[in-house]
Amino acid sequence: MATSFGRTTPRAWTQSLLDRLDPPLLFAMVLLASAGLLAMYSSGYDGGARFLDHCRNTLIAFAIMFAVAQIPPQRLMALAVPLYLAGVALLIAVALFGITKKGARRWLNVGVTIQPSEILKIAVPLMLAWWFQKREGQLRPLDFAVGGLLVLVPVLLIMRQPDLGTALLVLAAGLSVVFFAGMSWRLVLPPIAGLLLALVLLVVFEPTLCAQGVNWPLLHDYQQQRVCTLLDPGRDPLGKGFHILQGMIAIGAGGIFGAGFMQGTQARLDFIPERTTDFVFAAFAEEFGLLGNLYLLGAYLFLIFRALDIAMGAPTVFARMLAGSLSVIFFTYAFVNMGMVSGILPVVGVPLPFISYGGTAMVTLGLAMGMLMSVSHARRLVQS
Repeated sequence: MATSFGRTTPRAWTQSLLDRLDPPLLFAMVLLASAGLLAMYSSGYDGGARFLDHCRNTLIAFAIMFAVAQIPPQRLMALAVPLYLAGVALLIAVALFGITKKGARRWLNVGVTIQPSEILKIAVPLMLAWWFQKREGQLRPLDFAVGGLLVLVPVLLIMRQPDLGTALLVLAAGLSVVFFAGMSWRLVLPPIAGLLLALVLLVVFEPTLCAQGVNWPLLHDYQQQRVCTLLDPGRDPLGKGFHILQGMIAIGAGGIFGAGFMQGTQARLDFIPERTTDFVFAAFAEEFGLLGNLYLLGAYLFLIFRALDIAMGAPTVFARMLAGSLSVIFFTYAFVNMGMVSGILPVVGVPLPFISYGGTAMVTLGLAMGMLMSVSHARRLVQS
C-alpha cells in the first residue's frame, strides 16, 4: 500500500528515492570501491589512519552520489553558472594565497584543506553543457569560440599552479562537450594529426631535445624532465626515472595471479613512490597480478560504456552533453593513471578513480556518478 490517508508512506518514499539510482552504475561503483578499499588497506598499512580516512571518503562519495541522483537535470543546469564561477574564484584564491606543497600551490584552506582544481573537472563540462543548451538550434562559430574560452580560463589557472595532470583532465572534459555540441571533424582532425606528428618527432629527435641545457617552451623544467624520462627511464634510474621503473617492476612482479594480498614486496619495502595515491595501481598490480588488472579494466569499461549508453538516450541536449563528458572524464582518469604507471605516458598527478587516496577527488567522483544517475532517471521517465 503506497499511501495512507492521502500521504506517502515511509516505505514508498524510500522506494522513490532508490528508484532514482541506476543499478548498473551503482554496481560498477561498488566493484571499484571494493578494490580501492583492498588496495588502500594493503598499501597504506603504515600510513596511520589513511585506510580509515579512505573508508570515510568512500562513504562520503556514496552519500554525495545518492543525494545528487535525487536532483533532476533541469536543476543541475541551474547550478552550472554559480559552480563554474565559484570554481574559477577559488582557483584565483589559490594563486593569491594558496598552500604550497612539494613546489606546487594547489590547495586552499577554507576550514578544511581542499584542492579547487578538482571542482573544475565537473564545473567546466556542466557550464559548457549549459552554454550549448542555451544556444541550441542557433550555433555559430562564435559560440564555439566562447566555449573554448570557458575551457581555457580554468585550464590556464590550473597549469599555473602548476598541475599539468589536472589541467589535461579539465581540458579533455571541456573539449568533449565542445565536440558533442557539433564541432566539425575538419576542426578536430588537424590538431590530432599535429599532436601525432609531434610525438613522432619527439621520439626520433629525443637525444637532441633531451640533451643537457635544452629548454622547451611552455613547459616547466620538471615537466620536460618527465617527458624525457618517459622516453628513456634508464637515463636516471635512481632519480627522475625511479618512479616509472619501480612501477613497471611492480606490475611485472605481479605476473598472472599476483603475489597475494599484502604480500607485495615493492610496496611493503617502500620502493613504489606515492603508493597510496598516484601509483596505487602498481601496488595493486603486484598483489593481484594480471587477473586483478583485468578486473579493474573490466569495471572501468563497464562504467564508461554504461555512461555512454545513458548519454545516447538522454532526453535533452544538456543531459546528453553532460553525461557524455562525464564518461570521457572517467576514461581519461583511468587511462592516464594506468598509462603513466605502466610507462607509456609521462608521470602526472592523476588519481585512479575510487582506488587512489584523496578526499577532494573522491567527492568529485561521487558528484559525477550522481549526475549520471540523475540523467539516467530522467531518461527512464521519458521512456515510460
